Amino acid sequence: MADETAKLSIGDSTTDYKVLDGTVGPQVIDIRKLYADTGMFTFDPGFTSTASCESGLTYIDGDEGVLLHRGYPIGQLAEQSNFMEVAYLLLRGELPSAAELTDFTRTISRHTMLHEQLATFYRGFRRDAHPMAIMCGVVGALSAFYHDSTDITDPKQRMIASHRPDRQDADDCGDGV
Repeated sequence: MADETAKLSIGDSTTDYKVLDGTVGPQVIDIRKLYADTGMFTFDPGFTSTASCESGLTYIDGDEGVLLHRGYPIGQLAEQSNFMEVAYLLLRGELPSAAELTDFTRTISRHTMLHEQLATFYRGFRRDAHPMAIMCGVVGALSAFYHDSTDITDPKQRMIASHRPDRQDADDCGDGV
């Protein structure tokens, strides 16, 4: 974190806001308390000068054409990595070794069975339904089938949910999870 502050003056009132260092990209002014301090909001149509979140997964700079996942350019991942490698990267923070990829692929492959009722759920969509609408519906429905691993504050349950095994297989999720 930078030790700098930014001063905002409105009329006779001045308020200091911390300046934060991003992992990648420019510094940002932390205005989370702006409304509480001033009773005002910012106006930034299109979020052209606003960081909407803090992320350890993704960095986007649309003006420069930069999209990074865990520090890797998306083009490099698309050209040189397969789906399972990128899934491992997003879950674990680094690309897998050959042995890690083999183990991860085996673990995921063992837990790919879907409940038959989920197939019935798919049939409920029109054949010309938009894929994003289908994805939103199905992802939401998954919690009805795998409701025993939905506590996102529990790292073990997050790993179980990412592999989607049945609860009886929870101790066989690859890395002792």
